[in-house]
Amino acid sequence: MYIILKHLHLTCITLSICLFTLRFYWRKQNPLMLQKKWVKILPHGIDSLLLASAISMAWIASINPLEQPWLAAKIIALFAYIMAGTFALKRAQTARAQNISFALALMCFAYIIAVAISKQPFPFMN
Repeated sequence: MYIILKHLHLTCITLSICLFTLRFYWRKQNPLMLQKKWVKILPHGIDSLLLASAISMAWIASINPLEQPWLAAKIIALFAYIMAGTFALKRAQTARAQNISFALALMCFAYIIAVAISKQPFPFMN
């Protein structure tokens, strides 16, 4: 069961970042695409599956984020990613703020991936 959840999780990660990037592109180039119903619904469904698979894997593996600093770091970075992504896609009013928010979101995403691979909260310091 764990391996199925892991594959689901990895698939959702890929879909989530691809859709995030596409939605940012559309915000810049074709904002009307952002108004389509599927564009408003699908990312939330994918992100919900992503979170559910993560929680399920942690549950099966008996991993507590309060006892595993790397997992706590991923959770904190996830909140930063969500905040930056929200600004990039919705809240930032200027092109500069949108671009900076998008870059910050991508950096948070890269950090989450690095932590997931290394199982270290500071993977770039080793």
